[in-house]
Amino acid sequence: MSATLNSCTWSNLPTEMKLAIVDALAPEDVKSMSQVDQRTYQACVPATFKTVKLNNYDALQKFLENVPRSYCSHIQELEICTQNEEGEVNILLRTRTDSVIALLSACSRLTKLTLKMAGSLDKSIIAPFPFLNNLKHLTIANCGEENSNPLSERLVVSIAASVQNLQELSLDRISRSKLHAPELEGAYPYVPLVVGDDDIPDHPLLGSELCLPSLLRIPNLRKLTIRDTHLGDERWTTTPVACRLQVLDLGSCYHEDEDFNSACTERIMSTVGRTIDEFSLTTAVSDSVFAKPAATPLQRLRKLHITPFFPVDSVVDTMTNLAGSPIENLSLQCYEDDMVDMCEALESFLSRRVERGPQFYDKLKRIDIAITAADGASTPSAEEVEERAVAAKRLQDFCRDLRLASVVGKFNSLAEKAPRPTSLSFTDWKRPTSKARSMTI
Repeated sequence: MSATLNSCTWSNLPTEMKLAIVDALAPEDVKSMSQVDQRTYQACVPATFKTVKLNNYDALQKFLENVPRSYCSHIQELEICTQNEEGEVNILLRTRTDSVIALLSACSRLTKLTLKMAGSLDKSIIAPFPFLNNLKHLTIANCGEENSNPLSERLVVSIAASVQNLQELSLDRISRSKLHAPELEGAYPYVPLVVGDDDIPDHPLLGSELCLPSLLRIPNLRKLTIRDTHLGDERWTTTPVACRLQVLDLGSCYHEDEDFNSACTERIMSTVGRTIDEFSLTTAVSDSVFAKPAATPLQRLRKLHITPFFPVDSVVDTMTNLAGSPIENLSLQCYEDDMVDMCEALESFLSRRVERGPQFYDKLKRIDIAITAADGASTPSAEEVEERAVAAKRLQDFCRDLRLASVVGKFNSLAEKAPRPTSLSFTDWKRPTSKARSMTI
């Protein structure tokens, strides 16, 4: 019996068992284990390349030059940035686009993609997306300067609509096309517009209507996030909705004022609200139609998030105007300097809840506040720390009296409780010294 056990070593384990063992290891342990020998390295390849992050165009180029193409089939989560490192020679747009296409076309198992572009890529970037059948989560952001390198809504909408099984879409700093927003040209305030994107071909589903509201025609879409983007297109109210959105996260456009952004948010809420379960809010809601249970479009809203950019003095009125929804969980993020004011605003809201009676927010179960440190914020004084602690305790005591759960804490400490996948940065990746590239384990 002991002889049988002693003969069972790592080298003669079945391939499936090796892969299962490696898959259960922490990322740093996989990296260490891959350096044992060539066969062990090959066993670690699927886990090593499961999540890949390429921070700039140079990293993308080095990845394509040094990583065997067959390894790309193991990539499930991928983050690409096409921006040059500071001081690098500018790369032709088509060359940059071809590099991204080369990588995406090899990632047959890709489920989650973050694509950060310094302005628009060539229209040929659309080509690989219809073939990414496993892709369900897509993030597209402009990491460049919007005034000089805008990222076209037409290109982004065409890409998103080309993904066959897209469920979650996140967009950041997408620019309107002059083709769809001619009224913005020369108008005040100045909003960057994309010109020359009329050569993007018609889409099989959307035709030539490649404007942002056409995203609502993507049938499998369940979560939509749009931030730092102009949402003033009136077609948000007329575009036929083919998806059943469950989560909606709308930011504001920094080129427009608060009233304009609020009107845009309310317009989109009215269009898609019937299926929304979770909503993230950056602007105030002033339309009282959302306060009426029989009339509100948000009849399924259970979870409401308020971002740090939300005006604190609008919390009570906005919550009152959303009283028609069966909200159970309310979570708020605020900056440290706003913490006391936010706690006081929530106390005022809870006092109004008591005054209005049992039908006003009768489904509410918990209120949480996450404190976010602002960039460049000074260290608070002892008096400020004490004042914030007293405000937090007073709010939590009030919640406890109303039988509501409540947590007030720093955003980072709350976020750390959630598991974070570790990605492979190409600068950290090392192949064994052997020249062999066999995938045999």
